[in-house]
Amino acid sequence: MEDNVIKVTIIDREGEAHVIEAPTDMNFNMMEIAKAEDLPVEGTCGGMALCASCHCYVESDHELNPPSDDEEDMLDQAFFVEDNSRLSCQLRLNNDMDGLVVKLAPVS
Repeated sequence: MEDNVIKVTIIDREGEAHVIEAPTDMNFNMMEIAKAEDLPVEGTCGGMALCASCHCYVESDHELNPPSDDEEDMLDQAFFVEDNSRLSCQLRLNNDMDGLVVKLAPVS
């Protein structure tokens, strides 16, 4: 695997796993990677943690930055929230995320 490229897996709402090679040196987040792969992620607010339309579940046990207050506020208003819920727009890709698995949350 080349430097600054990781593999992440996004499980769509039908349960199909999409393994994606993603750059870590372009400041992308998981929402942007999902959208680039034409997966059904809304991202209505454009990645500003102002909505919950990119809600996902972190399925792997990676050590991630804790959610910000803004992200917590949006998750409080989301449907189908679990302990592993995150906004994919707030998961900025870095080399430590190699092998990360997320699952798209159901839509309301």
